Amino acid sequence: MKLAKILFSGLFIAFAATNALAKDNLTLNHFVNQALTSGITEVETAKLALQKSTSEEVKTFAQQVIDDHTSANKDLAAIAKKKSLKVISKAELLNSAKTFTIKQEDGESFDEAYAKSQVKAHQDVIELYNRAALLSDVELAGFATENIPKLTH
Repeated sequence: MKLAKILFSGLFIAFAATNALAKDNLTLNHFVNQALTSGITEVETAKLALQKSTSEEVKTFAQQVIDDHTSANKDLAAIAKKKSLKVISKAELLNSAKTFTIKQEDGESFDEAYAKSQVKAHQDVIELYNRAALLSDVELAGFATENIPKLTH
């Protein structure tokens, strides 16, 4: 339960703080590629959590991350294809995801390191999605708006 509180409070703070930063200019291609890269990274680190975690709570959270981000990635890729946006290749996406590692400090468990990495990753992606919610493209702005609540797990 302590881990869930850390995750929830960190994500709530991220959501509130990033609304103020949301008015930056953001291109459609930048949003799509950043969101897809982040989504793939989230899925890959969640798969690692399913393998390495000793906590059922963390494993449940990781499975939710996999389900939510896999679905969002498919939806976003379909929108990008329909709009003929340039999307980086799946190989490039996977390569970007592999460069992210969960770093553990001395004495820190995998579960603690995963929780910290999830808070930071979700802070960044919530900021991106808040900015995307203001895009002039109604479909991508709607996609971002619809998915923000899922990012606050």
